[in-house]
Amino acid sequence: MSSGLVAGVDSSTQSCKVLILNKETGEVAREGRASHPTGTEVDPNLWWEALLQAIERAGGLADVSAISIAGQQHGMVLLDEKGQVVRPALLWNDTRSALEAEQLVEHFGASWLAQNTGSVPLASFTSTKLLWVKNHEPELVDRIAAVCLPHDYLSWRLSSDYGDISKLFTDRSDASGTGYFNPSTNGYVQEILDYCLGKDLVLPTIKMHDEIAATVGANYSKNNVPIGAGMGDNASAAMGLDLTPGRFAVSIGTSGTIFGSLSKPVSDADGTISGFADATGNYLPLVCTINAARVIEWGASLLGVGLDEFGDLALAADPGAGGIKVVPYLEGERTPNLPDATATVSGISLANGSRENFARACIEGMLLGLVHGSKVIASHGQEITSISLIGGGAANKAVQKIAKELFDVEVLVPDAAEYVALGAAKQAAGLI
Repeated sequence: MSSGLVAGVDSSTQSCKVLILNKETGEVAREGRASHPTGTEVDPNLWWEALLQAIERAGGLADVSAISIAGQQHGMVLLDEKGQVVRPALLWNDTRSALEAEQLVEHFGASWLAQNTGSVPLASFTSTKLLWVKNHEPELVDRIAAVCLPHDYLSWRLSSDYGDISKLFTDRSDASGTGYFNPSTNGYVQEILDYCLGKDLVLPTIKMHDEIAATVGANYSKNNVPIGAGMGDNASAAMGLDLTPGRFAVSIGTSGTIFGSLSKPVSDADGTISGFADATGNYLPLVCTINAARVIEWGASLLGVGLDEFGDLALAADPGAGGIKVVPYLEGERTPNLPDATATVSGISLANGSRENFARACIEGMLLGLVHGSKVIASHGQEITSISLIGGGAANKAVQKIAKELFDVEVLVPDAAEYVALGAAKQAAGLI
């Protein structure tokens, strides 16, 4: 008999969060979390250890009836024929493959790529990272038997099928961020894979959102607990928020994203919009910036204050920050596509050079990239009627107020919650 409890996981860049949810009431019964290592190149085994720690801290899976794992998109996990990791995973925010992104566009053409994959690849995308390995680590190519994404790896490793790479699985939302998947046909684009690595690969089977993809291995539960397909983190947040057409979300986490669920695909040859799939059979146009919550953390550290005080300083300044502008490309940038860019602070004078103006300029600079993204989405005929502001950075009162001033649509601030893990738990609930 079903216990009525389901588990949702958010394996993000910085940490792993597990929610145990009561399916009937929607209430969180318990939760756990564990940190991930820093950096843009990470051993996937450390994600696995964090998942086990977070599950244990959430009270285990003994009374859980289903589980689904959502995770950071784009990261490249390479496996050999025995399922062992070939090299550390390259994360979405690793920009070393910027030249490979240009190589892909030059070879296939931006319009063809947008039409056949929904997106023009940037350094974030898995396809560019595969090509980087071929170009820079060719000695590894013969060892590579399979490629998967972070959430795929964790779902498979938790399953009773772990060790058999033919049993890898994913969903269309996360697959659509690889750069070699067509969200309209729900199939991989073999021409791109052939060009990127030049050999046959085992790829995760695409599972739908309401499909049982595997069962939890006996080491972690004795109850044949079903595992859902999982999804990319933004698609999971959309599910957690119950987004409907016209309702978009802005997430301020390690990255900044604006996204919404639509019934028709979006194809942007300019590359600003990533035409991803969502987790329900629809589509999820998305604009992503690399520099988000860390901009606030950086600004606060320079001023020697905490995040709340930094927000208070920003709110004490007038809109426009007295003319000070912060272009916060602290780690390069994805939108616009400037992987080698650095941050700038300009417009400072004796008259305006205050702590208050600097704090406000940091927050405005962080948000303006997402405001631009909203305008590009709208220019493609997609109506945005409201924006829900979520993510760790959205908890800051100054971010909330300044966002309401900068976006030209209604900005809502829902109750703070782990919306990615909540979306995954909702998917798990649909399996029982």
